[in-house]
Amino acid sequence: MGLTFCNVHFTKQPQRVVYVSGELMKSLKLSGKKNIRLRLGKDAIPATIKPIKRAGKHLFLASGVKSAIKIPNSGGVYLRNLQNDEVQLGPLVGVLSDGPSSPGNPFGSRTGFIKQLLREGSNKCYIFAFMPRDIDWQQERVNGYFLNASGKFERKLVPLPDVVYNRLPSRRAETSPYINQLRERFGRKKIPYFNWSFFNKSDIYRMLENDGVANRFVPETRSNPSPEEMRDMLDRHHFVYYKPSAGSLGHGIYRLTYLQKKGYFARYRKNGKNVLLRFASFDSLMRMLRSRHGNSLQSYVVQQGIRLIEIDSCPIDFRFHMHKNGSNQWVVVGIGAKKAGRGSVTTHLKNGGALLTPQQALGRVFGARADEVLQRAKTTAVKLAESLELQHRHLLGEIGFDLGIDQDEDIWMFEANAKPGRSIFRHPSLRAEGKASIEHILEHCLYLSKFRRRDEL
Repeated sequence: MGLTFCNVHFTKQPQRVVYVSGELMKSLKLSGKKNIRLRLGKDAIPATIKPIKRAGKHLFLASGVKSAIKIPNSGGVYLRNLQNDEVQLGPLVGVLSDGPSSPGNPFGSRTGFIKQLLREGSNKCYIFAFMPRDIDWQQERVNGYFLNASGKFERKLVPLPDVVYNRLPSRRAETSPYINQLRERFGRKKIPYFNWSFFNKSDIYRMLENDGVANRFVPETRSNPSPEEMRDMLDRHHFVYYKPSAGSLGHGIYRLTYLQKKGYFARYRKNGKNVLLRFASFDSLMRMLRSRHGNSLQSYVVQQGIRLIEIDSCPIDFRFHMHKNGSNQWVVVGIGAKKAGRGSVTTHLKNGGALLTPQQALGRVFGARADEVLQRAKTTAVKLAESLELQHRHLLGEIGFDLGIDQDEDIWMFEANAKPGRSIFRHPSLRAEGKASIEHILEHCLYLSKFRRRDEL
């Protein structure tokens, strides 16, 4: 199966004719052929070939061809030579999201990221964004959002894509019967769909338990712990984190501490402020937690507290933004060091945390050994991603890990996110990594859609 890059042009003739330059004819091994099948996404039509004299690799498509398979625009694109004289244009890449829609801002807070993806991707493929309601399953068409030359969204009807990158923003929407059906439909049509869904903390810890190598990086964790298990962990570890299994952004997290002769302490965030409460007994601590959360505590996990390295007496942890590359291997693309705000339960930036580069943070703690410690953390992050992928039933292409380094230099994994936020890339020193993250998403789309050159693998 050959792959070549060419320039696509449109002509006004109504017939289903494809005009092919001599060099492209040779590259696609079409010399002497009269007809081909031309494919875009899941659509294909028969068309007549006519060779033309034109230097370089050029494909001129009559309007009958353009309208039949809904080719979105002219310009540079890949051609994939399939069996039985079938040639595929593309790839056609769909980015699935949603949002409180407005004409210039259809995907809410994700619109800027999606525009960046579409802008970068337009040099490599036909890329568009879409919402679940934009799919017409009967006609097998999607009313997608493309970026035009002036950087504005333009709606175009296209066939079902070759690959889908899932950035649906809401856990609740993602577990709806409609979205479950949508994923299954893409699966039945053999359209690769990554990342399948948000991770659930309990599931992640359970998966990593099955891998002896990966599990040693995970703090002791119990799902839906009984009061006896909570008390036992507090006795042994002196402090624990108590957090919702399906939570994000640090919401609903408690840092619980037990100090002999002083009692039990709960630190948490309420109405944008840090709260610290003391309890004389374990039972009174549990009563407070039940009064605040009731039955929802059944979906909580308790996790061993780790004494992290600190700067200015504030703990720091690290967000590792992982991607699959164009050769289907896990790589670390961006790392942000997050310093906790004073009195905060977590290092989340919204809770008063500060963002540093890993070199800044580790340099202050480890001095000349900073690079060595960072390299060990990167190796650990790749091992964790590989382990998670082995245990996970669906395609993963991107993971955000929250890793910590303790005062003995051991590395710990606290959280894994299937759709990591991109706030670390706002740091002026991490903008290049933000651009590299976009490139890795696009390269992985090319890989999954089989639009990869052999010499690139």
